[in-house]
Amino acid sequence: MSDWWATHSTVNAANNGLDQEQPDNPYFASLGTAISSGQVSQSRLDNMVHRILRAMYEVGIFDNPQTIQPVPAAADAAIAQEAEEQGAVLLKNSANQLPLSTSIASIAIIGSHADAAVLSGGGSAQVQPVGGAIYTRPDNPCPPCWAQVIWDPSSPLRSIQAKAPAAKIQYADGSDPSAAAALAASSEVAIVFVNQWDAEGLDAPSLALTDYVNPIPIDQDALVSAVAAANPHTIVVVESGGPILMPWLGQVNAVLEAWYPGQSGGPAIADLLFGVANFSGKLPVTFPASDAQLARPVTPQPPDSTTLFAVNYSEGYNVGYKWFDVNGLTPLFPFGFGLSYTSFSITNPAVVNNLSSTSKPNFQVTFNLANTGNVAGAEVAQVYLGMPADLNEPPKRLVGWQKVKLDPGASQTVTIEVDENDSSHPMSYWDTTSNSWKVAPGTYTVLLGNSSAASSLATAGTITVQ
Repeated sequence: MSDWWATHSTVNAANNGLDQEQPDNPYFASLGTAISSGQVSQSRLDNMVHRILRAMYEVGIFDNPQTIQPVPAAADAAIAQEAEEQGAVLLKNSANQLPLSTSIASIAIIGSHADAAVLSGGGSAQVQPVGGAIYTRPDNPCPPCWAQVIWDPSSPLRSIQAKAPAAKIQYADGSDPSAAAALAASSEVAIVFVNQWDAEGLDAPSLALTDYVNPIPIDQDALVSAVAAANPHTIVVVESGGPILMPWLGQVNAVLEAWYPGQSGGPAIADLLFGVANFSGKLPVTFPASDAQLARPVTPQPPDSTTLFAVNYSEGYNVGYKWFDVNGLTPLFPFGFGLSYTSFSITNPAVVNNLSSTSKPNFQVTFNLANTGNVAGAEVAQVYLGMPADLNEPPKRLVGWQKVKLDPGASQTVTIEVDENDSSHPMSYWDTTSNSWKVAPGTYTVLLGNSSAASSLATAGTITVQ
């Protein structure tokens, strides 16, 4: 079945394996004509029907038809909260600003509708939250965009108040930086919520914070700077779908990347801020220090969401952290990065080489992972592979990882297997002559650490392919 509007032909699509077109069937509406003319065979149509019905029978649609049941809202909310707590990333925590104490006297909550809700990203992943959206902007504030801006009814302020019931907690919407700074100055801690709304089907014009969600846009960078100047204990909570620039990073003590926190985002953020939950999320993208570090610092902005425009992807496979490696760039935060309220050590790495045991090579990396801090936490150990130099590949690629939860003082022997039989072809390069994946002879360097930054990686060993 096609993605929406991904079909561009009738005969070619049908004869090359497409069974269903989504949505609206603009090309498969002509399928009957193509069959009548012999361009698509009747047997191919029968095959389409067979494959669709087989899948429906396999999952029991006909034998066990679905019935409408009440939405298990409480159970789903617990899953949503766990997902946010596992995925949120602690980017900075100077002077152990976090976790907050439940005996804190006063907190200023500022910006991003944090008194009532958390931001939802736009597109197909966006659903109407239980209880309905708190706030919507249906007027397409972003250029170009078709999705609504909505806010899930999950209040960070009320959840924070529940963690520190004796604290005086006040809110400022951020529209007046001077008023927000005055509130921050009178509070023990200031928490500024900032957002970068995003959706499928559009490119952000830059990574700078751009306020699409308020009828009168707020200069969020200026807001953070004003609050930080007024209160040295300023924390920033970022709600975004990807990396943002942080010109104020050196002015604040702590930064939490919450992404789009979801239906239970308020309780999850509060649990993380107060240490009820420990951070274990890692960045799935690189956060550049500036737009100038990007392969494409300026993004073409078409007049609407249906206008096609040409982009020359001259960077080839040097995308993400590979682009930064190839060009010797130091990002704001590297791919795979994420802090915790505890600390970990990785020791005694070893590489077990099974290259001779299979036609497709595989190897294992074993090491000891220890929680060297005072609270329980989880670390994501990451294995990167340096390819033979004569392949002209990026310096390294992520080939394996494992998330391990440990109590304080506990340790565990961990094994991460890298297998060329995996569909990701972790050791291969694409040979354009044979149009196939190949494993090149040569020496491969196995790196082990907790982010893609060279400073966090150590050589675990090497393997040689004959």
